[in-house]
Amino acid sequence: MPRLSGTERTIVVTALRHAVPYMRMYKKKVFVLKAGGDAFTTTESTRALAEQIGILHQVGIRVVLVHGGGPQATQLAGRLGLESRFVDGRRVTDEATLDVATMVLNGQINTRILAACRELGIPAVGISGVDGGLIRARRRPPVTRAGGDGKDEKVDYGFVGDIEGVDAGVVGKLLDNDLVPIVSPISADDAGTLLNINADTVAAAIACELGAEKLVLATGAPGILETLDDPRSLISYVDRAGLRRLRDEGRLMDGMLPKVAAIEQALSGGVRRVHVISYSLPDSLLLEVFTNEGTGTMVVDDIEHLSPAEQQT
Repeated sequence: MPRLSGTERTIVVTALRHAVPYMRMYKKKVFVLKAGGDAFTTTESTRALAEQIGILHQVGIRVVLVHGGGPQATQLAGRLGLESRFVDGRRVTDEATLDVATMVLNGQINTRILAACRELGIPAVGISGVDGGLIRARRRPPVTRAGGDGKDEKVDYGFVGDIEGVDAGVVGKLLDNDLVPIVSPISADDAGTLLNINADTVAAAIACELGAEKLVLATGAPGILETLDDPRSLISYVDRAGLRRLRDEGRLMDGMLPKVAAIEQALSGGVRRVHVISYSLPDSLLLEVFTNEGTGTMVVDDIEHLSPAEQQT
């Protein structure tokens, strides 16, 4: 190991001193982290996120990772000549698309994350919503929505599931045995029909059932933005009322809409803090957890419940 200079030693010691209170606060607490497929496009990006999860695990934080795989599923579907369709940020899943999603989520992405964890010595176990009856779901019925021409249209999402319940016992047992669950959102109904469920929705449901301290959504954006496509307009913290205002004003679009629904679900289900961070910013997860300033957006039920220190971010 290379020797540190005096300045480097001071920086390391100062960082550790600042992190210790957070380590004490969060030891044995459950964090549910959701990361989209973009975070796992390369071996390097997968390893970078796994490394941060490993550090949280080493300091006693009980981490559950729920992963997506949208870009990889779209890419594979294209190679197979299948069209990918999205409505309000959610994928329409026919039978062929379901096969693609299952191969990508349960196979490619889950295994890639496990391989990175293996290299780093993280005791991770891959599961899906089907395993141990983790996610109980039903096929989403067709819905009516306003079309672009002002006329209502009926949308059939296909083999997309709505969550009816969560039995987090299998996840809890893994955590109790000092393991890190890596969860694919593919689930099933009571008849055994596989269903594709948005990973944000699955992460929020698991966080509620486990009584998680935090739900962290790692996205391609730096956090929630006041102005679309302007990273300088990053919002440090916001509450549910502010989130609804942004949505009603059209500032939250497409893929952010399922995240907003997941955030509201988590907060209403007892999760105290939801964080939206960028997976592409180096060490963003560690900075969000172990520093007061953080890197992204923290969402709470009511801003009045924030501590004075949190309101200074």
